[in-house]
Amino acid sequence: MGAVEKLITREERSENMGQPRILLVVGGGIAAYKSCELVRLIKKGGGNVTCVLTEGGAQFVTPMALAALSGNQVHTTLWDLKNEAEIGHIQLSREADLVVVCPATANMMAKMTAGIADDLATTMILATDKPVLTVPAMNVRMWEHPATQRNIATLVASGVRVMMPDDGEMACGEFGPGRLPEPEVVWLEIADMLGVDPGEIGFGSAQSLQMAAYLRQLEDSDEEAPEDADGIVDPTAGASITGMAAALASIIPRSTPRRVDDDDDAAYAEFEGDEGEPGDGPDLPEPDLAGSDKLLARKGSASAAPPTDREAINHEVNARQTAPQPFEGEEAAAPVNPLTGQAVDDLALQDKDSDFDPLAGQPGFAMDIKHRPLYGKHVLVTAGPTHEPIDPVRYLANRSSGKQGYAIAAAAAAAGARVTLVSGPVHLKTPLGVDRIDVESAEEMARVVKKALPVDAAIMVAAVADWRPRDYKAEKIKKRGSAPPALILTENPDILATIASGTKRPDLLIGFAAETENVVENARKKRKSKGVDWIVANDVSGDVMGGADNQVHLIREGQVEHWDPMTKQDVATQLITRIAEKLTEDA
Repeated sequence: MGAVEKLITREERSENMGQPRILLVVGGGIAAYKSCELVRLIKKGGGNVTCVLTEGGAQFVTPMALAALSGNQVHTTLWDLKNEAEIGHIQLSREADLVVVCPATANMMAKMTAGIADDLATTMILATDKPVLTVPAMNVRMWEHPATQRNIATLVASGVRVMMPDDGEMACGEFGPGRLPEPEVVWLEIADMLGVDPGEIGFGSAQSLQMAAYLRQLEDSDEEAPEDADGIVDPTAGASITGMAAALASIIPRSTPRRVDDDDDAAYAEFEGDEGEPGDGPDLPEPDLAGSDKLLARKGSASAAPPTDREAINHEVNARQTAPQPFEGEEAAAPVNPLTGQAVDDLALQDKDSDFDPLAGQPGFAMDIKHRPLYGKHVLVTAGPTHEPIDPVRYLANRSSGKQGYAIAAAAAAAGARVTLVSGPVHLKTPLGVDRIDVESAEEMARVVKKALPVDAAIMVAAVADWRPRDYKAEKIKKRGSAPPALILTENPDILATIASGTKRPDLLIGFAAETENVVENARKKRKSKGVDWIVANDVSGDVMGGADNQVHLIREGQVEHWDPMTKQDVATQLITRIAEKLTEDA
């Protein structure tokens, strides 16, 4: 293998074959089950796939399943006398256009790096002169191990393309990088290495013909980039699209082609004069432009006339507005529609969040702080939503206001605890006695929470986004006419599960479950799957998110407490009381 990654050009593919031929090596590991779906996608796209199943891979998928999906013989051993009489492993490696190792275990990649050839798969990989794509899948600790990272660097330097694994929950219960990417993403990578668009790969299907026609339409369009409805020029329009970008663009048909027919040109010609110039007419006098500088506003200098209502206040909030200039002797006019009832309430809601008092209505602690129930304890609270950036101006988020988390942080501080509040983007004042750390994304919150440990109790109230865009765009994504942008999502870190399985697990770990149906049942499942002590569950199908009240259920080992509807401050006080009793009981 050379030091430069090998790719197949479209011309080479069309000269040598009618369809691409992929040799798929299925390694051991639970992720091997995804190889069946990958085979199906390759076949659906028009490719020819032959599978080599390792001894470890055969523990998870069967040769019969792969043979049924691929329509070809599945090879499992180097010691097949019939095939090896014809030097089968050499023939396999040379007939393919691309060798894909999916999933590639840490052991498989180590053998590839060292040049070990002790079975059919590794012998064939060592003997091939074709491009190789490796798709790793392993435990997060194995992936992060220095030996694995050295092997990856060596493979990449040798010309092997290595896909980065996804982040997520492992079959072993741990969380982090090491999950096998989804088969659809692997298929896009295969198409990119083969130098084909996924939509062009099966030349016999109606769908592929439609995609090919669309791409030809793009290539035949005008060189000048058109403007969209907002007057924004699309720099990608009219360009030749290949690889993964074409895969995404080609499945979205254009409503009309960007071209002008010859018939349209003929129609326009009917309105032209005999010599292509406008018809002759009487001479018009030259306009008198004297004093026009006082009549015509220069570009960018025009402004509205000042208001005449002496009660107008627009100029107080907009620097470009002029102060009112009422007519001399005019009295202030009474409002036409005075604000009453609901209108007044709506205005009051605008400042609701900034005036939210986490301890409103709660009894103060008259006793000295050293005698308060949580004195000497360190409590960690997370609150608010997370914002997962798409580009510099857009993000994925949810409707969490952070009020419940802030009320809990305030109640814990009032009970004498040292409180660290890790907050997503909210518009709330920091409670007294609370150390607040602002974050934006789930990954940032995970890092800050990890740094704050160890603590005596952790109350994870934040509504952390489950997903984030896999690829952040440094520039604002432009509109492409009617074609929406394609967002590929990846899983965010599971902060609660990570803390529960970590070495710095708090003495009391509490999670929150925002549910819209089967609230208690789903919360019980979450408590077991996350490995936490308590779960506070609430129904968010109404106006709980952003509202002032809440109704929760406290799920503990073997028991459920159903609390009456109450303010979020009352929920916080009651929960902190339970926490103080638990920590005192275990002391």
